[in-house]
Amino acid sequence: MNRPVLLRPTSFLLSLAFIGFVSLGLPDAVIGVAWPSVRETFGLRQGAVGLVLVASGIGYLLSSVFAGRLMHTLGIGLVLAASTGLVAVAMSGFAFSTMWGAFVVCAWVHGLGSGAIDSGLNGYAANHMSARYLIWMHACYCFGALIGPVLMSTVLASGRHYSLGYSIVAGTMLAMSIVFLITHQSWGEVSSTAKKIPLSVGAGSALRYSAVWLQMAIFFLYTGLEVTFSQWAFTVLTESREVSPGTAGLAVGVYWGSLGTGRVVFGLIADRVGIDRLLRYCLLVAGSGALLFSLRLPVEAAFLGLSLAGFGLAPVFPCLMSRTPRRLGTGLSAHAIGFQVGAAMIGAAVVPGTLGIMAGRGGVEAVPIGTVFLFGILLLLHERLVRLPDVTADPKWCVFSVA
Repeated sequence: MNRPVLLRPTSFLLSLAFIGFVSLGLPDAVIGVAWPSVRETFGLRQGAVGLVLVASGIGYLLSSVFAGRLMHTLGIGLVLAASTGLVAVAMSGFAFSTMWGAFVVCAWVHGLGSGAIDSGLNGYAANHMSARYLIWMHACYCFGALIGPVLMSTVLASGRHYSLGYSIVAGTMLAMSIVFLITHQSWGEVSSTAKKIPLSVGAGSALRYSAVWLQMAIFFLYTGLEVTFSQWAFTVLTESREVSPGTAGLAVGVYWGSLGTGRVVFGLIADRVGIDRLLRYCLLVAGSGALLFSLRLPVEAAFLGLSLAGFGLAPVFPCLMSRTPRRLGTGLSAHAIGFQVGAAMIGAAVVPGTLGIMAGRGGVEAVPIGTVFLFGILLLLHERLVRLPDVTADPKWCVFSVA
């Protein structure tokens, strides 16, 4: 089993990785703002947005699962160039589609491109960056996710068609694709040691390792919880606790602000504190926030609960990514990172969706109560993962017994 060889990227590639994550977040949140106009254009019902999200999710899952093989075959630079180009094509399709079916196909293409970008940049960063830079890279995603909706809302507020907003995003992604293509050899040079390491572990064989499954489960729950707070906090506050829409919207903004701020702050201390210890403390903080939000206290307590939840969740995704090559070794992590991104994508849909079903049967307060229960499971899974020996140290102990 090979341990990763950490080579610090040049300042240019480091900056490009940060910009790449801004561009990854840029198109992801646009559909929420554009949807009313899209729905009116095609004469659709409100629920039709689910088809867009499902198509995008399927594409995302497919590309993330096979990202390890693609990067080993083509190199990360070409994978990033091609996948960013796919997102540019999808954004152009969103802008100029005249048929609803074509719009849905573009959502699938968007998912294909985004999944490969996410896996590719996370894989590169996990092998070549410290936890500090990886956390800050994910903070850049939050910045991109903020820019996208602001851009589209500005376009719509000016009386322009949503196609202009999508065209601007498409142009930005095309420019990024060209930059990745021009610099693809530079990415390869930084990763030259990885090229000398054979991809001896197949994607199927990687799933024999209990550490791989544990990390997939943690990514599934983490992302599901992150999205649940974003999607359900407004509904819980307005429909169950009689909070005004303006105040509830501010509470959701505070949650996202805490998430982004936390990633900046924890980037400064992650390497000093230690990743496993930092994650333990942060999950306890986030779980405490979830518990506070579930107690139906005055709205000030809800604000504090959401702040603690966002702040505590902030470093989990990037820190686990940073730990993956060191925990699993280079051969396994090439596949495992793609599996983790795929598991996160599934969790983002399944966890809030399942809690939504519970809310339909038992009322919306079932959602915050459910998050407390899931945080308990997440803490237990992480403690189990921390106690599991690194695959690089004891590979036989970490493999599931196979008949």
